[in-house]
Amino acid sequence: MFETAIGTCGVAWSDRGLTGVMLPLTEGGDPLSRLIRRNPGAVEAAPPPAVAAAIEGVQALLSGEKRDLLEVALDDGHVDGLPAQVYAIARAIPPGQTLTYGDIARRLGDLALSRAVGQALGANPWPIVVPCHRILAAGGKKGGFSAPGGADTKLRMLEIEGALAPDTLPLFGGR
Repeated sequence: MFETAIGTCGVAWSDRGLTGVMLPLTEGGDPLSRLIRRNPGAVEAAPPPAVAAAIEGVQALLSGEKRDLLEVALDDGHVDGLPAQVYAIARAIPPGQTLTYGDIARRLGDLALSRAVGQALGANPWPIVVPCHRILAAGGKKGGFSAPGGADTKLRMLEIEGALAPDTLPLFGGR
C-alpha cells in the first residue's frame, strides 16, 4: 500500500511483475483487505526494487509527471487473446492523450469489437499501469470506469495528465 495524490493505492506482485494494481477506495473499507481479496495468496511485504520503482512511477504520474510506465513489468501470464491485445494498445497511449473504445476496436480490425474492448478494460487488473482511464466512449464522452470512484476517478486522472485541456481532448463531451 502507498500514498498518491489521489489517495491510497496498492500493488501485488510475483517474481514476473505486477499481478494487480488497486486504486483508492471511495466507498470505505480496508484497502489492504481488498487488494488481498483480489490477489489470492498476496501478503503484505516490502516491495523488491523493481516494484518499488513501479510504485514511484505511479506516484509520479498521479502527481502530474508525464510518465508512461512502460518500464513496469506485468505478470500477464493469465491474460491472452483479445484482452492481451487491448492492454497492449492501451499501454501505448501516452499520458495526456486518449483513444476511444472504437479506436481500439478499429486497430484490432473490427469496429464491432468496441463492446468487447470495454469489457476487457473493465477487467483490467493493472489500472494506471495499463491506462484504461485514457480510453473514452464515442464522441469523447467519459464512458465507464470499473475502478473505485468510477468515472469521477477516471476524469481526475485525465485532468492530472492534462488530457482534459481543450487542445488535447477537443471532443470531450462534458462531465
